[in-house]
Amino acid sequence: MSRSKVYVGDMNKPELLSAGGRPVLRKPEWLRVKAPTSQEVAETRQLMRRLKLHTVCEEAACPNLGECWKQKHATVMILGDTCTRACAFCNVKTGMPRPVDPLEPAHVAEVAVEMGLEHIVITSVDRDDLPDGGATQFVRVIEELRKRAPNTTIEILTPDFRNKMQAAVERIVAARPDVYNHNLETVPRLYPTVRPGARYYHSLRLLETVKKLDPSIFTKSGIMVGLGEERLEVHQVMDDMRSADIDFLTIGQYLQPTPKHIKVDRFVTPQEFNAYASMAKAKGFLLVSSSPLTRSSYHAGADFARLKAARLKKLEQERSKGV
Repeated sequence: MSRSKVYVGDMNKPELLSAGGRPVLRKPEWLRVKAPTSQEVAETRQLMRRLKLHTVCEEAACPNLGECWKQKHATVMILGDTCTRACAFCNVKTGMPRPVDPLEPAHVAEVAVEMGLEHIVITSVDRDDLPDGGATQFVRVIEELRKRAPNTTIEILTPDFRNKMQAAVERIVAARPDVYNHNLETVPRLYPTVRPGARYYHSLRLLETVKKLDPSIFTKSGIMVGLGEERLEVHQVMDDMRSADIDFLTIGQYLQPTPKHIKVDRFVTPQEFNAYASMAKAKGFLLVSSSPLTRSSYHAGADFARLKAARLKKLEQERSKGV
């Protein structure tokens, strides 16, 4: 059926609507979420503005903002709100960033204390303008959190530190975050259009380097689907990740933030996400989160507890087999 026609399909066939003569995919029921209106959402937003912090929840227009903020979970985005890259899928603004805020680490720690966070996720924009890519600020944030919120576990989601990866990763790993996440985002074939400023195998090497430097740190990576990838390409990404000894895989549906961003090729069904999860588990990941609304830091705190339990179980199994 041509996409120029308007039709209403079943749950496995998203509706095609017309917008100014152009076909537009309509979100299926499994992707529709309530608008974020709770008191906790307002309080979290006020806290972030008071401390002059940004969240990837807001900047990336995350569909889970209402659910996460209601539970007092938020992913803090350091190093400002302006990225030096222009990935085709990302809603974070692009341009020349402002100077690094020296008070930012203390403000992030204050968020952890005020919100009583058991687990915090720290990410950042790309800062190709900085000699270290922003690695020093990640270290300072980790150190400040350890000092002021010692019981809070720390998950970081870093950029690829293009042309400065080894030194940047060594510094951050030495600060000992609990989880090191770096997303591959998509399959290698789609990098030129989806993630033109990055290189697939460079990102893989980054995660492999983390594991070699400190095997005790959990490593994590995620991809989006619905961009035009093929099923076997996703399976190959899984194999590549396992070769790099990545512990945790996340897979979620790509959603177009604005008409200027790359279009959704299709909406992957919940059944397909379940199939991806089964395949990933069979390939040996400690943990897999695969669903339409899965995002890098979605349920990150609960997932960290599951990661620790999965590692312990694996170690016990290996001991019982004499490995």
